[in-house]
Parts: sequence; structure tokens; C-alpha cells
Amino acid sequence: MALLDVKNIETYYDLACALRGVSLSIEEGTITTIIGNNGAGKTTIMKTVMGLIDDQPDKGTITFAGKRIDGRDPEDIVRRGLSYVPEGREVFEELTVHENLQMGAYMRRDRAGVKADLERIFTYFPVLRERSSQLAGTLSGGEQQMLAISRALLNHPRLLMMDEPSLGLSPRLVKEIFAIIERINKEDGITILLVEQNAKMALSIADFGYVLENGRFMLKGPASDLLQDQDVQEFYLGVKSERSVRGVQRWKRKKRWR
Repeated sequence: MALLDVKNIETYYDLACALRGVSLSIEEGTITTIIGNNGAGKTTIMKTVMGLIDDQPDKGTITFAGKRIDGRDPEDIVRRGLSYVPEGREVFEELTVHENLQMGAYMRRDRAGVKADLERIFTYFPVLRERSSQLAGTLSGGEQQMLAISRALLNHPRLLMMDEPSLGLSPRLVKEIFAIIERINKEDGITILLVEQNAKMALSIADFGYVLENGRFMLKGPASDLLQDQDVQEFYLGVKSERSVRGVQRWKRKKRWR
């Protein structure tokens, strides 16, 4: 049984349909990535799963660890073991690094477990220990991203959802962040759903991938296969091709599925 199972959801913003019959399945212990252009609906998928859309999905179901979570409050969803790192980090800028981390563990009562998890996090991001008393708003972009990930980890999640963790970071920091994402998955056994515009980097660490366009999945498969797919290389990895615009349109019609 999949840890997260999304079936045929449709999500609207007012009268605009953002997701059109989207289905995906995430196996426990894996890294799954969703790639696609701006406005494709990637963030909407995560917000829908987390219950952050004002209007709940008109259709479809969302199941986590065998239980329905669609229609539930975000707080209840977090308690069940899902954590979300939003695009743009969204740290509490006027709180210190330590206070931000405490916010990540506010639902927990196992102080010893929180302390152990915090020490584990400091092995991933030692700079956060050094910046513990510093206001989060004064951190660099990369340090804020580290803080946002750490705050989500302190919820002790089974599934960690990350929205554009490389956004605005230098190439060096992007490599560091993705290396740590792999460690979190392999060493801590945390399942990860990763939304990324850096398709090559995301597919290089993922087990499985989905390609999203205009609220629909166009293609899915093992990440290693998608990396070698000629169409994915052309449209998302920047590999040049001599195919015409009409050929691209034919490919989109051929690959579309629900």
C-alpha cells in the first residue's frame, strides 16, 4: 500500500480549474519528484494534500497511511505525519533560529525525542547551531532554506513535502541542499515528495517522477527513465532538438493521461 495515494483530484481557484483529475502514488521510503513549468499546478498539488486550499477538492480522494485526509484541517494532517516546506521558505523572520525550530516541534510532547532530532538536524546544518540566537530574517537565503527544512523535520514526519528548495540559491548551495535531501531520505528513512524546476537535479536523486503541465500529468515513470526520455530532455532539461512546434504539440496530445 502506498504511503500517499491521490486519486482523481480536481482543485479550483474560484472558477479556474488548477488540477484536472490528478492521481499520484508515493511508496514509503522513496523520493518522488514532480517537475513542470511555472503555473503547471505543482504547488497546488502540495497545498491540496495539506488542506491549505480554501475550497476542498471537488472530486477525488487523498489517502495517507491508509486513511482519508481530504477535507481535514491542516493541523490534523500535520499530526498524522506530513510536513511541508513551502516555496519561498516562509520562516518567522522576527523570531530567532531557535524559536523557529521550536515552532516545528510544537505538537510534540517527547522532549527527549525532540532534543535527539535537533542534534541530528545540526549534523545536516551545523550553521544553524551557530546562528541559534540570530533573528531568522537576518539569515542568508540558503540559511533560511536550511531553517525551513529543519523546522519541518522537527515534526518527525513520515512524509516530507518540499516546494522548490533550490529557488534562489547559488549552484554550490543547490548541490549541498540536494545532497542533504538524499541523506534525510536514506539515513532517516523519511519519504520525500519534491517539487522542483531544476528538473535535472530533481530527477537525479529521485526514484520516481511525474511531469505536470496545465494541471494534468503528461508523463510518469522511474526517474532514471525520465532523465533519458528525449521529450523530457528537450522540454525540461534544455537539450536542443530539431523537432518542430507541431511535433511538440503532437507529443503532448499523445502523452496526455489522467
